[in-house]
Amino acid sequence: MASERQTDQDYIRPVRRILIGAMVLFLTLVFLVWRIDSPRVEQVRTDLIDRIVPSFDWAMRPVTRVAGMLENLQSYARIVEQNQELRRELQQMRAWREAALQLEQRNAQLLDLNQVRIDPQLTHVTGVVMADGGSPFRRSVLLNVGARDGVQDGWAVMDGLGLAGRIAGVGNRTSRVVLLTDTASSVPVLIQPSGQRAMLSGDNSSYPLLEFIETPDELRPGDRVISSDDGGVFPAGLLIGEVVQSRDRRLRVRLAADYGRLEFLRVMRSRPVESIVDTGRLIVPEIPRAPDLPGDVVLPQGPNIESPADE
Repeated sequence: MASERQTDQDYIRPVRRILIGAMVLFLTLVFLVWRIDSPRVEQVRTDLIDRIVPSFDWAMRPVTRVAGMLENLQSYARIVEQNQELRRELQQMRAWREAALQLEQRNAQLLDLNQVRIDPQLTHVTGVVMADGGSPFRRSVLLNVGARDGVQDGWAVMDGLGLAGRIAGVGNRTSRVVLLTDTASSVPVLIQPSGQRAMLSGDNSSYPLLEFIETPDELRPGDRVISSDDGGVFPAGLLIGEVVQSRDRRLRVRLAADYGRLEFLRVMRSRPVESIVDTGRLIVPEIPRAPDLPGDVVLPQGPNIESPADE
């Protein structure tokens, strides 16, 4: 057995060398033929390509498919990267959109603060909402203006769009605002165009109740609600909102103030109404003056009116 294996190895080695040598020689000839610059050789090369290459189409199909799959994988990887990049850009755009909306709303509030038409006798001081001091049972906010700015208890507070509440507690540098939605808030209001008077009472909901209405049948959803000066609580004519009807058929008010974004509030400096106690000084009688007449004309005698000099 050992001799047979030795004989096989003796045959295999020469055959391997012959095959390797023939392959090297063939490749060398192909290289030389391919590099020869001659019209005849060029014609031979063209004929060989026309005869051999089409017959190897079946062998090139797997290679072509593999190359196509690689290109598809590369394009898929590029699509995934582009998708991730688009998602990042979309997220950034959403953040910028939210910031733009907040800036737009703040700008609108500031513009409203400058353009709201109010009683020319009223002045105001604008403060920034420092914190929301509200709770499930109390709706209030804190402002960065207080007694040093002349703020007093009971003054009306607006957000530029409508009445938001009243001052209830003043410190040196801060003050607390009780909103209209608080249960402790009761404001006399006037409803237009019917001219009816009512009380706006908060119940910790977004739509305060209208109570003590004279004739509720005359009210319609959308009627304008403004403040009344009854009792001297608020100045008259401040916009509050519009009438709406809830599901329980009760009349409520959709507030004009945007409670979701209370950032700047205007404290209205209310001056007490001057009271008239002495009616005698309202109208002072005028002393009639005699016209220039000739000397022989006698004036009729009237009532004796004493002048201040005679006194």
